Amino acid sequence: MDWFARPSSMWWGFAVVHLYFLGWMASFFLHGDTFSDTEQYRQWALDGYNPEDLSGKISPWVYPVLAQIPIFLANIAGPDLYLLVWFLIITALNAVGLAFLTRGPRKASGIAPAWWWLFFTVFMGYLSFARVEGITAPIVLIALLYAAQRPVVAGILLSTATWIKVWPAAVLAPIVIASRKRVQVVLSGMAVTAVVAAGTWLSGGLPHILDFLLNQGERGMQLEATFSTPWVWLSVFNIAGSKMADNTAINSTEVYGPGAGTAAILMQPLLILAAIGAAILLVRALNRGAEREELFLEGSLMMVTAFIVFNKVGSPQFIIWLAPVIIAGLTHDWERWKVPAALLMGIAMTTFVIYPLFYTPLIHAHPVMAAILTTRNVLLVVLLWWSVKRTAELGRKATAAVPAGA
Repeated sequence: MDWFARPSSMWWGFAVVHLYFLGWMASFFLHGDTFSDTEQYRQWALDGYNPEDLSGKISPWVYPVLAQIPIFLANIAGPDLYLLVWFLIITALNAVGLAFLTRGPRKASGIAPAWWWLFFTVFMGYLSFARVEGITAPIVLIALLYAAQRPVVAGILLSTATWIKVWPAAVLAPIVIASRKRVQVVLSGMAVTAVVAAGTWLSGGLPHILDFLLNQGERGMQLEATFSTPWVWLSVFNIAGSKMADNTAINSTEVYGPGAGTAAILMQPLLILAAIGAAILLVRALNRGAEREELFLEGSLMMVTAFIVFNKVGSPQFIIWLAPVIIAGLTHDWERWKVPAALLMGIAMTTFVIYPLFYTPLIHAHPVMAAILTTRNVLLVVLLWWSVKRTAELGRKATAAVPAGA
């Protein structure tokens, strides 16, 4: 066990995990192929930054504009090696994240969380090495590690990550609430946004800069979304014409049946209400004297989990969003965070069974896979409940610590 406590052993573990996925990806890129969403990314890179005629294709502007930087950069060695370069970009970012996690004051406390991250990657690497989430996750981790001492740096990193994929905004909000330098954090985010807008304008893409928000409204309830669970079982038992089918316009598998369309319409306001409720809980805990670093960490877990649970999309890669928060939490207080860490590992394992192992049986309404998906979704709800409960306790415990009449 002493070997695992050494920083050098962690880097050996990093090498083993990443070399495994390099070998697995080689079965694709050695034949000029891609894997999963990287095929769409490669097509966007080949079509160009702002194609004149999309001809019904999915637009690269379905993501915030900065996502196009890694998408186009991965094509630097040509389309046949696209997957390899994409993998190397994510590997480099993971290495930087791991270095920040285990250096300086975290040299000892970061080793166990680093091993947790590597074990998590064993299950989620098939997604993290093939999706934009793999780009943003290490950036968010570094931001969280900086947030307590350098919140402005964290704000810059999180704002940049948000312009790659929206989800880091769920981490930025609790830091703005909990930080003493919230004004500077907000200003840093505004500065990043101004630079992004100016660059987009100069490159001729400004009319599309908010397309990533507008393109989500036409989505239905995606198969894996937490709130899609009732329609998954209606499809399994073939009740009232319920089914799972592809939405070819956005390359997504969705559920159809009584009330599914109404649920899809209601999910967006429900998600907004959940975010507002989480923010109110954070402000309440802060006003009661909650410790700030623990507050923004648990608030980040609560907000990110809410973004998943109340989301009508619910793609498997969303689980990657939670990893940086858990890793930072484990580094801050292993004992306090071991429960959500265990829950997320269970979520990662069940997600691995869903994708890439048995996604095809799931979309064909296999009851065993429906049960596994349900288990995963229940674990997500439990994780949200844990984060809400612990965030509320921060405020209550701080109040109880003040003597009566003080």
